[in-house]
Amino acid sequence: MAGINAHQRAHDKPAFTLRRDEAYIGVLIDDLINKGTDEPYRMFTSRAEHRILLRQDNADLRLTPLGHALGLASDERLARVRQKEADTLAVLDVLQGFGVEPAAINGFLAEHHSAEIHEKTRALNIVRRPAIELPALAAALPALAEKLAAFSIEAQEQAIIQTKYETYLQKEQQQAQRMRELENFVIQGRLNYGAMPALSHEAREKLLKIQPETLGQASRISGVSPADVSVLMVYLGR
Repeated sequence: MAGINAHQRAHDKPAFTLRRDEAYIGVLIDDLINKGTDEPYRMFTSRAEHRILLRQDNADLRLTPLGHALGLASDERLARVRQKEADTLAVLDVLQGFGVEPAAINGFLAEHHSAEIHEKTRALNIVRRPAIELPALAAALPALAEKLAAFSIEAQEQAIIQTKYETYLQKEQQQAQRMRELENFVIQGRLNYGAMPALSHEAREKLLKIQPETLGQASRISGVSPADVSVLMVYLGR
């Protein structure tokens, strides 16, 4: 990150940062800047509030486009990632469009201790069940296996993860979006924290010391409460 930003500054380009919902190194740097540490810092996954978004299986999807924009990832590498994205959507389309009859699947469901179906349903609905994995389902339904054969294992795994954790992913994406709205509101140099009696004493002290660049960064400083953030928003006219 230091090398990237040294290059950015040498070429009069804007600083490059990674948000907390984009990469674990973004969490690490944000923690060290805003929370500080009096002892050795360890980057545990538990420190990240968006752990469901920061997964091993989607690291290429999250970071390759950013690396390509910086000149650190080749066109070929970006093309592979775009193909994976397209294939993942295609797998989801196949599962959504593939109808499953009760007679064809109930034996399989019974073997996997899953409730039988009584009417035709989509393969996507079957895959959503906790006990059902796509490779086993495809093995039980040769016609489905034939349709999925055109797609890589990685794309199929990505599609299943997105399917099984859809509700949780949507919730975290919404939370990340709310935080991005705060991150996009630049406050550096605009506020005189010492002249804000509504702020707690600790908040004034920390804000004066760290001088956060955005409202989102201010909200993550240890000692700055949600009430203090509300005060800042009032002073900023939000």
